[in-house]
Amino acid sequence: MKRRIKRAYRVTSYVIYRQTILEPIDHLWTFIGAFTGISAIGFIQCNRVGQVDNIFLIGSFGASAVLVFGATNSPLAQPRNLIFGHLISALIGVTIHKLLPGQLWLAAALAVSLSIVAMQMTKTMHPPGGATALIANIGTEKVKALGYGYILSPVMSGVLILFVVAIIVNNIPRDRCYPYNWRRNR
Repeated sequence: MKRRIKRAYRVTSYVIYRQTILEPIDHLWTFIGAFTGISAIGFIQCNRVGQVDNIFLIGSFGASAVLVFGATNSPLAQPRNLIFGHLISALIGVTIHKLLPGQLWLAAALAVSLSIVAMQMTKTMHPPGGATALIANIGTEKVKALGYGYILSPVMSGVLILFVVAIIVNNIPRDRCYPYNWRRNR
């Protein structure tokens, strides 16, 4: 009986963690992708809005880079989740900020929690989306002043840059695939 339990545990562990098994060369591709994606967003920010504004490069993009370059086969990193998770969360974050402008604690909590539920309902769960909603409420005055423009830039433009870089970099090596194709990679 103990052998069967140990074997079941090993099989379960392998199935659960199979998506995170990496070859050493994957670390290089992760670095190249994350560096290229974040630097592209930062470069555009410096040339588009100036170094003083710092609104184009939001913190949630760092977390997205972890997923799309470091865990390319995770369901949370797939294009649908990356793009719509951020957009839905940005829309909710801005709307809550407009409805409750003076209530930071309540607006922040509502924005994050409603974003999570919306991503669950739409099957677009992308954890950095929660941070995107939060930033709409706790960001600088320049970020808050963008209003619904926050959804287009920095969120939509930054997400699309990460997506394009992920498509290019993650498909250069033969053994990486983005978006992940579960049927092909069984």
